[in-house]
Order: sequence, then structure tokens, then C-alpha cells
Amino acid sequence: MADTRPVLLVLGTGFASFSLVKAIDTERFQLVVVAPRNHFLFSPLLPSTTVGTIQFQSIIEPIRTARKGLRYHQAFCVRLDTENKVAHCEGKFKRTPFEVKYDYVFIGVGAVSNTFGIPGVEQYCHFLKEIQDARNIRHEVIQCFERASKPNRPIEDFDWLLRFVIVGGGPTGVEFAAELHDFIEQDLSKWFPDLIPYVRITLLEAGESILTAFDATLGDYTRRHFSRKKIQVRTKSLVREVTHDAVVLSNGEEIGYGLVVWSTGNGPTELVDNLDLPKDRTKRLITDEYCCVKTTDNIFSVGDCAVMEHNPLAPTAQVAQQGGTYVAKQLNDLVAKKERKPFNYKHKGMLAYVGGNKALADMGSRKSKGFHTWILWRSAYLTKLISFQNKLMVMFDWLRAFIFGRDISQY
Repeated sequence: MADTRPVLLVLGTGFASFSLVKAIDTERFQLVVVAPRNHFLFSPLLPSTTVGTIQFQSIIEPIRTARKGLRYHQAFCVRLDTENKVAHCEGKFKRTPFEVKYDYVFIGVGAVSNTFGIPGVEQYCHFLKEIQDARNIRHEVIQCFERASKPNRPIEDFDWLLRFVIVGGGPTGVEFAAELHDFIEQDLSKWFPDLIPYVRITLLEAGESILTAFDATLGDYTRRHFSRKKIQVRTKSLVREVTHDAVVLSNGEEIGYGLVVWSTGNGPTELVDNLDLPKDRTKRLITDEYCCVKTTDNIFSVGDCAVMEHNPLAPTAQVAQQGGTYVAKQLNDLVAKKERKPFNYKHKGMLAYVGGNKALADMGSRKSKGFHTWILWRSAYLTKLISFQNKLMVMFDWLRAFIFGRDISQY
């Protein structure tokens, strides 16, 4: 007997898509997921994996096991034929083309790191969006120390290797700087003591302050805290170019580096960039109060790739998570012919780790910082991990790092 359930095509495996997959009624929909990444990534803890505080596998969950009956294709969606309701896709590896017919489509493909067209960024910088990015950064950090430890090497030959530059003063850039400092101070200092005096961590921000999404007092606290940790924070520092050995600022100053991590905001994915659908000036899909893309009635979008027309929300994990769950409920109600309700986002505050067992919390009227907030930070992220298995693995990772230290093997 032919399956008469409508086909819901989900593009992406990020917070929005994964939340929808978890909440959709599979008795009412045929669920098909197309994405090049075959797992969900708990990105708020990604900076911790760059230095081995948390293992890579502890913050990912396979998409195939998310729901019974789900069909998954590891591929890219390259085009949507909205008139005929067909998604044109290509396999991730051999780029073999195929089509997926749909009744409803959910676009949760996220965003890519925005390079702003600056020369050298794509070629010489590391991004921090995926597990592979974190793995590459971890490899490079340890390699910088191993290369610098060559015997009888003059200072001028290795000093630049131990200069770590982070471009972007948002939560990801700040948390990576904090995790890197912890790794160097608590672990690498034991095995490379002669090199530590030459280490420099520099955080570059084009704007006037860091952590602009947080209350200004928390941003100021972070700057003072970083100053005590000898992490240099430079605001109003616009990058003009990145060469093979230096970050060039708009004033012509050159900052030598061993590693550059680029974390300066979001840009559109190739799919979103090519879609003939309403978009704002930053090329995000414009949706109505029901998370439905304008001018359509069967295309929904949430997360970093979308913006609500009359209620723009920050591109954060909790917005995507709540939005994905909301769209699942609306689709369930739509098939059940129930009345739809507009999306009502409930802000639960923001958290950020700043190193040295200290964190920030901006909970609206309540602001906090320091050690007790770090306990809150860990507790909150632990509860937000999806599966019990991941929660247990992350707890063991934290315990292992506390007792035995972080691994400094390069692989």
C-alpha cells in the first residue's frame, strides 16, 4: 500500500533541524533528512574540544538514530524547485545527483563563517564551526609547540610560532581564547616550560568592545580578566589582509602568528545564497511569525540562515532549538487541522566561559560572573545535551581532564 503521509524534507542537522526531528510526529509525516554532516553537533562546547578538555565524540549524536523511520541522505541540497516541490541534491562524496520530492521543507542549514572578502582568510585561517575545524586547531596548536621546541633554535626562528591570534570578539572567539590559555597554563607549561615566556594570545575585534551581546559590565569584566591572564584584547582592530606569516591590520600593522582562528560572524551557505526566495541584506531567509518563508506556504526556516521579519532574533543555539521544536508542533497541528499560533521565543539568558574556572551569565535582570557562574555554566550545558550518553561522556571528560590533565598527543 502506498504511503500517503506528506513528505517533510529537513535540510541540515544543526540545532533547529535536530530539534524538529525530535519533535515531529512521524505517524503523520514521512521524514527525510538531507545534510552533508551525518550528526548533530552541540556547538556551545566546541571550543572545549580544541584543547582536549572534552573529546570530540562526546558532543555529537548520529542523525540516523534520532528517530525511528527517518530516512537520511548524506548529501548537499543544491536547488529547490518550489513550483514542482522537488529538491535537487548531490551526494557528498561523488556528487552524484538525485531528487527528493516533498510536500513541506524545513531549511535549517545554518551559516558559514563570514570572511567579508578579506584576502587570505580562506587560505590561512582556521574556522571554528565543525568538529573537523576543532580537530585541525588542536593539531596546529600542539604542532606549534613541537616545532618551537627544536634544540638550539634561535628565538627569532620560533617566536612567531607561539603567537596565537583570534579574530572576532564574540562568544566563540572569547571562549576559544580562554580554553587555549587554560591548556597552555595548566598542561603545556609542564612539558614545554622554556617556551611559555614566548607565548602570546591576541584577540582582535573590529568593534569598540567584545561580547556585545552581553551586558557591557560583563564585557568589561572579561577584558580585565583577560588582561590579568596576559591575553591581549585589541578592539577597533580591523583586519585588512592575512598573509602566510602575518595578520595585517587596516593601519598597516603586521602581527606575526603561528595560528589564526577566524570567528567574526555568519555568512550564507551556498544553498541559501542561490535560493530565489525573499532574503534580507545579510542574505538570511525572511520568515513570518510562523517561521514560514515569505511568499511560500510550505517552506519553513529557523536558525542562523533565517530571520523573522517583524521580530528579528539573535542567531543563537537556543533560538534555533526553540524554533525547530515550534515548527514541528505547528506542522503536527497543520496536518491535524488545528489553529496555528505565532512563534513565542522565551529567552533563557546567555553564558560564556572566560577561563580560569570563571564564566559569565547574562540572565536579563540578573548578571553574574566568576567561579560560581562557572559551576552554573557547566551545569546548564550538561542539562542541555540531548542524550544521557553524551551527558555521561562529558562528565567523564571533565573529570579526566581534572585528574590527569589534557592529552598533548598530536594525531
